[in-house]
Amino acid sequence: MSNTNHDFLSKGGEMGALIRAKDWSKTPLGPVDTWPQSLRTTLGILLNSKFPMFLFWGPEHICFYNDAYRPSLGDDGKHPDILGQKGAEYWSEIWHFIGPLIDQVLTEGEASWHEDLLLPIYRNGKIEDVYWTFSYSPVIDNDGKISGVLVICYETTDKVNIRKNLEESEKQFKNIVKQVPLGIAILKGEELRVEMANNTYLQIIDKTEEQILNKSVFEYLPEAKETILPLLLEVYENGIPYFSNELLVTLNRYGKQEDCYFNLVFHPLKEENGMVSGVIVVGYEVTESVRAKYYLAESEKAFRNLVTQSPIAMTIFKGKNHIIELANLTMLNDIWQRKPSETIGKPALEVFPELLDQKYPELLNEVLNNGKTIRENESIAYIDIKGKLQKFYLDFQYTPLYEKNGEISSVMITVNNVTEKVEARKKVEDAEERARLASEIAEIVTWHLNIPTQELIYSDNLPELFGLPKNIKITRQQVLQRVLQEDFGAIEKAYEIALKTNIYKYEVRVLKPDNTIAWIRVHGKIFFDELKNPIKMLGTVIDITDVKNREEILMKSEEKFRVLANSMPQFVWTSDAMGNLDYFNQSLYDYTGLTKENVEKNGWLQVIHPDDREENINRWMEAVKTGNEFLFEHRFLRNDGKYRWQFSRAIPQRDPEGKIQMWVGTSSDIQDQRDFTNLLEKQVHDRTEELEIKNRDLINMNIELQSFAYISSHDLQEPLRKIQTFASRLAELDDQNISTKAKSYLERIEFSAKRMQTLIQDLLTYSRTNSAERVFVKTNLDEIVEEVIMDFSERIEEKNAVIDLHPLGEGTVMLFQFRQLLHNLIGNALKFSRKDIPPHIQVKARRVIGRKLNFKVDYPDKIYFCLRISDNGIGFDENYKERIFEVFQRLNTESEYSGTGIGLAIVKKIVENHKGIIKARSEKGQGATFKIFLPEL
Repeated sequence: MSNTNHDFLSKGGEMGALIRAKDWSKTPLGPVDTWPQSLRTTLGILLNSKFPMFLFWGPEHICFYNDAYRPSLGDDGKHPDILGQKGAEYWSEIWHFIGPLIDQVLTEGEASWHEDLLLPIYRNGKIEDVYWTFSYSPVIDNDGKISGVLVICYETTDKVNIRKNLEESEKQFKNIVKQVPLGIAILKGEELRVEMANNTYLQIIDKTEEQILNKSVFEYLPEAKETILPLLLEVYENGIPYFSNELLVTLNRYGKQEDCYFNLVFHPLKEENGMVSGVIVVGYEVTESVRAKYYLAESEKAFRNLVTQSPIAMTIFKGKNHIIELANLTMLNDIWQRKPSETIGKPALEVFPELLDQKYPELLNEVLNNGKTIRENESIAYIDIKGKLQKFYLDFQYTPLYEKNGEISSVMITVNNVTEKVEARKKVEDAEERARLASEIAEIVTWHLNIPTQELIYSDNLPELFGLPKNIKITRQQVLQRVLQEDFGAIEKAYEIALKTNIYKYEVRVLKPDNTIAWIRVHGKIFFDELKNPIKMLGTVIDITDVKNREEILMKSEEKFRVLANSMPQFVWTSDAMGNLDYFNQSLYDYTGLTKENVEKNGWLQVIHPDDREENINRWMEAVKTGNEFLFEHRFLRNDGKYRWQFSRAIPQRDPEGKIQMWVGTSSDIQDQRDFTNLLEKQVHDRTEELEIKNRDLINMNIELQSFAYISSHDLQEPLRKIQTFASRLAELDDQNISTKAKSYLERIEFSAKRMQTLIQDLLTYSRTNSAERVFVKTNLDEIVEEVIMDFSERIEEKNAVIDLHPLGEGTVMLFQFRQLLHNLIGNALKFSRKDIPPHIQVKARRVIGRKLNFKVDYPDKIYFCLRISDNGIGFDENYKERIFEVFQRLNTESEYSGTGIGLAIVKKIVENHKGIIKARSEKGQGATFKIFLPEL
């Protein structure tokens, strides 16, 4: 079509071009030239507007739109086909809605307005939900009639979707807030009014949503105002969040007022402009946790009080190093016998190193690693108490203590010292065993009679005593049937006496199956119940046939004794068990010239020297009281009026039960022996004086030796120093003044002087080792070793030596001597090294109880400090392991290795001064090892 006079279609962008290019003659509107001016004017406005516009024209609702509207049609949709087409045909998907609106505008001429209205349309190859804000306005033609509807619109799909997403997000947020287990509330404005609160918050404060919404927080929580209000206002005014853990807040809830604890966050709620409009409260209650911690602290406090106050020894070892965390006084005082400062906070196995060689470290580790509770009764433990190992019997339990994460952190040890109980029981067991053995040896029968039932319990040897079968149960009646009828009355009488005195005792005869008669002695005790009724008897039975026979024999032998006693030259005398003398043989009367009547009338003390009588009586009464042998030298009056020395001796005579029946004594004249003894004493006195003179001579000699030591250390060494000095000066003269041969002589002089000086110094060291004051001091042995190694620093560097030093710990030694010992052994290891092989010296130690060493020691119950020094040097033949400790013993030529042969003799002397033992082990060319064992005295 022609573009002339179509200015209204000029410009208009893409849609203007499309309208201009379209053949309108084929549409219901006809050619453009025929279009009414109102249409032209409207299209001119539409095409040049930057606001989205759409035009429905005429009764068939022909469609026009501008570039601003074009994006709303999308791709692969109505554009550009809808241009110039009937609206009902191309908007079929929404015509049911917009058709009536268009008709309403066309018929009534009244504009309409719609905002964010959902009108799904076909675009982008599919039906899409599209939201519109639009107005429908009537367009008047030249005749004043409404011919079209102008749609001014814009798509609000993105805005609506954003709003819907926001609303959905807010809905989800509120839903999440409602369900979250934290208490959350949003407080708006300066009055802090509740805009929202979730269920957890409502549950915490025990309120409903109706009670708190749009109210200031302290209208419903006045009791918390003093605590919370300053904090909230600070956040609201300054915009700085506030965090608090375990904040104490008082609340009235669930019918009572209580103190509660909360972990809280007060966070400022800011608008888009950054202004604070409120406060977000987030928190959760930790009241139970705080109370639990309080109760836990109280429980731990109570537990520690229980441990410290327990009468049972208790302690706690913490961690793999077994640090002593806690120990009560019972453990400290009764078991360890140490102060808290000596134990608490220190590793148990350092405080008690003696336990290392016992089973306790393994038990502790088993509890820590496996969580196993270990119990042992009457376990033997050796504990160092004031430097001495003591043996304990302990009932103990090792119990693991767990942390919250389930890990074992400590071991609680409860100990019951049963040493006294065990030792007492062992004594009882020993006593019972001795009693049993004594009963068997003495053929004593034990028995137990239940009086109401007449049940008899007896030892295994009862059947043999009465000649009864061993394989049947023996009754009391069977035993009584063996008693001779004429002796049965003694049993009845003994029972009557026992009911009054508790003691049941008698002697009767029994008839054995072989028709022999034996005497038995029954001795027992009767027991009664609360009503004084006899309930049981315990006792013994022994065969006293031999005793009875011996009594008869004794009566016959007593007459023989008197005949024999009267024929002896010594005095023979006897007394009863109480010490009353009742017999003297004829020799006493002959010696003293007294008669029997005189002795009976005036007593036997008249023959004792007056100065000896009191001591005689005291010793005699002491012997009678204790049952010990009587021994005494005293003077007797002889019939010529002279006193002579006599030696008296008396021995108690006991019955089978050990009871003293009588004393038999003798007195012998020892005057001649005493005279001879006096002579010997004079000779001893003379010899003693002679020894004292020699002792003084030895002291003088010792003083001279000390003077020699001084001379050796000063006077002898001074000439040596001068010899060395002048020889050195002569050697420094030039070759014109001294010949080569003279120089060789001077070198020999210097070498001999230096060797003599070394010998003197070694002899002095050996002498001091013998004579030095032996003062033992507890010291750090590692410091001494470090000092010795420092002494040899130049030689160590020269030989590229390696010293492998293990910690030695503390020890009680003589400082100077122990240092000399280390100096000699390490010096030898450096000296006797193999050519071109760097020395490797190892110094290490351990501690072990004496009886666990594989050789005999003087102190088996003490801890031994075991020092081991080994090297990789030239070694020595094992045949010389004893000889090397002798003075001046050398196994190598002086040209190879310098020395005097005294060093190891000094080492041995130092070890002996420490009451220790030294051992050496080596192979030729394989190095040497020296082991030193020192008791910790």
